Amino acid sequence: MTNTSFDTRIVHHKADQRLVPNSKSTPIYQTSAFTFKDLDHLESYYEGDSPYLYTRERNPNTDELAGTIAELEEAPAGVASSSGMSAILAGILAVAKPGDHIVAAEDVYGGSHKLITKELPAFGIDVTMVSFSNLDDVSEAMTDQTKLLYTESISNPFLRVEDLEGLVNLARQKNVKTMVDNTFATPYLLQPYTDGVDLVVHSGTKYIGGHSDVTCGVLVGNEDLIQAATQKIVTFGANLSPFEAWLTQRGAKTLGLRMKKQSYNAKQVATALNDYGAVRTVYYPDKVSEKGNGAIVTIELNDSIDIEAFFRSLGWVKIAPTLAGVETTVSYPVRTSHRALSNAEREKIGINDYVIRLSIGIEDHEDIIDQLKRAIEASEN
Repeated sequence: MTNTSFDTRIVHHKADQRLVPNSKSTPIYQTSAFTFKDLDHLESYYEGDSPYLYTRERNPNTDELAGTIAELEEAPAGVASSSGMSAILAGILAVAKPGDHIVAAEDVYGGSHKLITKELPAFGIDVTMVSFSNLDDVSEAMTDQTKLLYTESISNPFLRVEDLEGLVNLARQKNVKTMVDNTFATPYLLQPYTDGVDLVVHSGTKYIGGHSDVTCGVLVGNEDLIQAATQKIVTFGANLSPFEAWLTQRGAKTLGLRMKKQSYNAKQVATALNDYGAVRTVYYPDKVSEKGNGAIVTIELNDSIDIEAFFRSLGWVKIAPTLAGVETTVSYPVRTSHRALSNAEREKIGINDYVIRLSIGIEDHEDIIDQLKRAIEASEN
C-alpha cells in the first residue's frame, strides 16, 4: 500500500490473512503456544515454513503491530516488545557489545538517561552523554570504539527538534549506527528511517496506543538489526502480550486523527500561554513537519508561583507521570520523568522546580486554555 496516504495505510495494515481470511478485525491470538498435527509439521517451523511456535518468540498480533509501524516509518522490518524501555535496550544491544562505546543526547527522557548511564555499563558498554545541539560536540565525544549515536527526534521535555540529516551524515562519516526515539513525533509527523536513521524506537504506550491502557514498545529498522534486536527480546523475555498488541493496533488506527487534533490544540495552548504573565517561557517547536508540531507543550512558570497550589488547582486536567492519552494531563519532570537524575544533571539540561510538561488532549482547546489559566491564577502569590 505504498502509494496510499498515512491515514489509509494505518487503517488497512493487517496480519497474515491466511490465518483468518474472512475476519474484518484480526482476532486476539491469546495463546502461549501453537500446536502441530505431526512431527513433520513441527519440523516445518524450524525450516521456516510455519511462522508460529511459541508466543514469546512470535505471535500474529505482535507481528501485525510491528508491521504497521514499520510500514508507517517506511522501514523494512519491526518488532514489538513489552515497553518502550525494553525496545530501547534491545535496539542498543543489537548494535553495541562489551567494550563498545555509545554517545547519547543528554536531554533524553529520564528513564532512557537512567538506562544508558546506570545500566549499560553493567553490559560493558561505555557511555558519553553530551548536548546534541552542536554536532561538533557529538563528533568530539566519539572514539574509535563508538558504535552508536542515540537521541530523540523531539526531546523530552524541552522539545528540541533533532537535526536528523546532520546526525546521519556525521554517523556515516564515522561508520557508526544511529538510533532515534520517535515517540513524541510519531510516524505521523516524522519518519527518521527515511532520513537514514538505522533504528527508530517508539514507546507505543504513548501516541500509538493513544488511550492510556497499554504498555508496549516498537522498534523498526533494517532487517539485520531488527533480527538481532528480536533475539534480545526473545531471550530476555521482553515480548509483548497478544492482548496488549491487539489493543495497541486498535488504538493506532486513529493515530492520524488524534495527532492532527492534539497538535492543533497544542499550538493554540502554546500561543495562548506565550504572553501570559505568570509563564516565564513556553517551549513548543516552530516547525516539525507540514502536518504539525506535536502535542506536547512545556512551560516554565515564574518563581512567584506556588507550585503545590498550581497542581491542586488543575480541576479536570489530571496529574500523570506519562503522556499522550486523549485527555489533557500535566507532568512534573522534577518528580516524575527526570526524578532519577541528580540535581546537577537536571540543572544542566534546564529542568527546575517550575518546569511543567503539558500533554495536550483532544478536548476543546479553549477549555484546556481556560483551565490552565485558572490553575496559574490560583497559584500566584
